[in-house]
Amino acid sequence: MRFSLVIVFLFSFISSFAQQDAEREKIRQIEQQKEFERVRQIRAQMDSGIYYLDHEEYTLADQKLKYALSNMRSIPSDLTFFFGKNSYFIGKFKQSVDWLTKYIQLKGTTGQYSEEAADWLKRAEQSLLQERQLESQKAAEVLSKDYTIDCGPTGKVTCPVCNGSTVIIKKDYFGETYKTCLYCHQKGYLTCEEYNLLLRGQLKAGK
Repeated sequence: MRFSLVIVFLFSFISSFAQQDAEREKIRQIEQQKEFERVRQIRAQMDSGIYYLDHEEYTLADQKLKYALSNMRSIPSDLTFFFGKNSYFIGKFKQSVDWLTKYIQLKGTTGQYSEEAADWLKRAEQSLLQERQLESQKAAEVLSKDYTIDCGPTGKVTCPVCNGSTVIIKKDYFGETYKTCLYCHQKGYLTCEEYNLLLRGQLKAGK
């Protein structure tokens, strides 16, 4: 009798364990299905963004591609290309340079869009340079009439050339190059007088 009870207990235990294992497997499958559907929806947004980019609806493309970037846990290299290319068309040249550079870093010269990415990167860099030159010209026009910027009680301003880092970083196809900032003299800041001269285009770089 006692032996029979042991057998019944063991059978019940094994059956309960198997049921729990089956429930865990069912939950795992449900979670997998949810993740698959989430990824599918994000991919659909990415594909929609590419569609709008190809049809020159750049604002809509930006919205779709941004959504994909914000929600993907692992960003595909192709998305960095399309987002960088579309950024050029909406006038976000710095953003375009950053993302196209990222694509080239990831894929080198062997990627499906490597040649096209290099071409758009060159255009974005040229447009960014023109944009910054225009901004400098506008600032010079404003300050050409003896206007002086008040730098506050410290009399200092973080160097806008190197952003206070004392070095200027330039990215190219081969990586990054570093050059010492010749305006802030390795201090990371400008005096108020130096800052106003810089805005007028009158501050000379040191050695």
